[in-house]
Amino acid sequence: MSEFGKFHDFCRDSTLPICPLFVLNNSTTVNFQPSCELRGFQAGGEPLRNLGSIIIAGFAIIAVAYLLWRSERKQAAVGRREMQIFLVMYGLVSLAEIFSVGGFLTSPTILKWFSAIHVAAIATTSWILLLNAIVGYQLLDDGTLLSLSLFLVSGAMIFIGTGYIALDTGFGYTDTFKPDADFKNYGLYVLYLIFPIVCLAGYFILESILVLRVLGETRPMLLLGGAAVLFAIGQVFTFVISVHLCNAADGRIDGALFETLFTLFAVLTLWAFWSSITEDTWVDEPLNPSMSDIAYDTHRSGRFDSQYP
Repeated sequence: MSEFGKFHDFCRDSTLPICPLFVLNNSTTVNFQPSCELRGFQAGGEPLRNLGSIIIAGFAIIAVAYLLWRSERKQAAVGRREMQIFLVMYGLVSLAEIFSVGGFLTSPTILKWFSAIHVAAIATTSWILLLNAIVGYQLLDDGTLLSLSLFLVSGAMIFIGTGYIALDTGFGYTDTFKPDADFKNYGLYVLYLIFPIVCLAGYFILESILVLRVLGETRPMLLLGGAAVLFAIGQVFTFVISVHLCNAADGRIDGALFETLFTLFAVLTLWAFWSSITEDTWVDEPLNPSMSDIAYDTHRSGRFDSQYP
């Protein structure tokens, strides 16, 4: 437990959006030395330390726009609006990532703001994803004002709360979140590392129960499991492989590039999973219900029988 709350070793060995909130603080910079300095590439005389992440994050924003359009075409898919909110939040994460870990911003103040937005967006996106799993159980009718208000209000509270803690850490508005030489910050440790893991685990468990017990299917689990594996691979690149990759590549790249790439793959797979369990009439396409549609319609109306335990 002695390492709980400390970011120093993470920031020493990896490129994380939270690190500029600590390493640019005058009281802690003196004792900080990265294990491998990410130098990246030169572009027009200016360094782009994380060009790969910038490019992939740009592709992620394009992918979000495409998935939003595809989701809109699914006229009666369960949780369509709620899934679109998740996609928008992931798009915000990708946009903030371009600036927070891109390595081209020279103003510490601007960098801290984008880092705070990035960290807040990660926590909020994780929460929105968990809510998407709860929507599948139809405790509230999806797409209604009540359901969307729950998403937007609770998401805004997490975003603002996390963002404030991040900004207070970076700019020292108060001494409450002032980091020490170990970059210790319990609030950000919980909101940036632990809270997203809890939300992701909750999403996986709830969706597994929904697919296996309510829909009575197994094939969608391949997509759900694939999304979990892809996300996990990205985290391994960030927290385990990054420093070794950086040293091997002479500072050209590190694990951040692959974390961005595999997270994008995970989100694409996650959307495919959601689409596979909410098949419905597409715009300009004839109705062709499958057994999963019938099962899910039964689930939505609250009518369960022995065929779907």
